[in-house]
Amino acid sequence: MKISQTGIDLIKELEGFRPNVYFDSAHLPTIGYGTLIDSQEEKKYLNTPITEEEATNFLLRDISHVEQLLPFAITSHINQNQYDAIVSFTYNVGINNLRKSSLLKIVNKSPDDREIYNQFMRWIYAGGKPIDGLASRRRKEAELYFKS
Repeated sequence: MKISQTGIDLIKELEGFRPNVYFDSAHLPTIGYGTLIDSQEEKKYLNTPITEEEATNFLLRDISHVEQLLPFAITSHINQNQYDAIVSFTYNVGINNLRKSSLLKIVNKSPDDREIYNQFMRWIYAGGKPIDGLASRRRKEAELYFKS
């Protein structure tokens, strides 16, 4: 399965475009649509703005990395909206956090269980504090997950 344009658009909306380096909630240098600056290719943007086209290319590359790992984590049959929501979630929190989450356990056990909405909403904290932006993001991901 591959992320749909709906999923890509959701991630772009949730991340927002930032042409200059900023530090995310974990204080890591980030640019574009939430791309962590962690490769030589990206390091040139520490002092140079990125274009939306370049940011989109980095986003698609980063999503591809997530998608390579998801088949090893998701063992149940899910639909496109569910997949897109999980890609967005994983793009934000990382594959290791997805793997150890109750969210994934419930998705793999019963992908239509309404408890999954609550599991998305458990991931609204950064630095031990609830963050409004993360709460909004999780609501949108959960709504997409359950969209018919």
